[in-house]
Amino acid sequence: MYIIRDIFYLHFGHFKAAKALMDEARSNKLMPEAKAIRVLSDFTGHSYRLIMEEGFSSLAEYEQSLSAGMGQGDWKNWYEKFKSHVAHSEREILKVVD
Repeated sequence: MYIIRDIFYLHFGHFKAAKALMDEARSNKLMPEAKAIRVLSDFTGHSYRLIMEEGFSSLAEYEQSLSAGMGQGDWKNWYEKFKSHVAHSEREILKVVD
């Protein structure tokens, strides 16, 4: 199992708008088809982060979900709105070890 974390560092004062857009994307099924997905916000550390965490069985499954989702016109329109709230971002790919 792999956990993918997309960490978005938001502009000051943009949290509510970015969170509303993330909710819109989830309700319109614009997010990748993952085994598990959750959206987190920071509690300590760097401020104004919105973190999308997804679980996939393999990296190939993750790559396939990206290709399918990012090609949609609806996703591209949504992303244009969302990225105006983001100062920068980073991605972590973690492997679950038992």
